[in-house]
Amino acid sequence: MEQLTFETMVAVFEEIFGRMLFWGMVAVAVVITVAYFYVLIRDRTMSMRKFLLAQLSMPFGAVAAVIFVMAMTHSDLRDMGGAVDVIVLLGIAAMGAVGAAILVYTAQSLFRGVQEP
Repeated sequence: MEQLTFETMVAVFEEIFGRMLFWGMVAVAVVITVAYFYVLIRDRTMSMRKFLLAQLSMPFGAVAAVIFVMAMTHSDLRDMGGAVDVIVLLGIAAMGAVGAAILVYTAQSLFRGVQEP
């Protein structure tokens, strides 16, 4: 691989997760992102109570993301070989944590609706 291109990354992720699962995850991420923006525009403010509950879900999202990727790649923590592996693992955990927070905040806002002070 001489150059890292978008097409190369898509091909790698399709190989790791499978074509259907990868594009399914992309579709779910797009739907959640659109719903999050809808909630932010609709409410015009962030609820600190909902934000706190969303932050409390972050460790669970981080662990779930790492477990999911480890299962899909048939890897284990014992297979980590160096600093780059640790950086990638921390990146996966960070993305899982942020994704869980966005998901929880959006779900709370959609199901509970706008709460007046």
